[in-house]
Amino acid sequence: MVKIGLLSDTHGSLHPRVFDFFKDCDEIWHAGDVGSLQVIRQLENFKKLRGVYGNIDGNDIRTELPEFQVFNIEYVKVLITHIAGYPGKFNKTVLSEIKKHAPDIVVAGHSHILKVMYDNRNKLLFINPGAAGNHGFHHKITWLRFQIDGKEFKEMEIMEIDRPSLSDAVNRT
Repeated sequence: MVKIGLLSDTHGSLHPRVFDFFKDCDEIWHAGDVGSLQVIRQLENFKKLRGVYGNIDGNDIRTELPEFQVFNIEYVKVLITHIAGYPGKFNKTVLSEIKKHAPDIVVAGHSHILKVMYDNRNKLLFINPGAAGNHGFHHKITWLRFQIDGKEFKEMEIMEIDRPSLSDAVNRT
């Protein structure tokens, strides 16, 4: 059994509660739009990190993280990328990767919308952990953790924190 912490769209900032929520995880997966090398270093110094770059990430991050991560863990094949769409609306590039690798789970970010759903057509679990950073249109900061035990996904838990609005930040100054 392996415990996974999953986040995306940090856009250069890590909420301090990430570390407590992920303290018992074996690995952290980041689904892109990391935003800074500092975020990568903080996560790498904390736990084993697997991640991909996103559309906002510069060459510094793109030299460290690939566009796609495909790997096996326990008895599960994993595909991580940043921009994927979602079941029934996957983009052509991701559909090609799904056909090529036949993953059991596809992890993506980009939308800033937390979504966990099973794709009957491609026989896979799709997870988008939402947005863990402060930049974007989302009202909630989200990330999640779960366990992979053999071929089973278990104990999925979501962290959801109200994101300070721009008006809250202005009122504090």
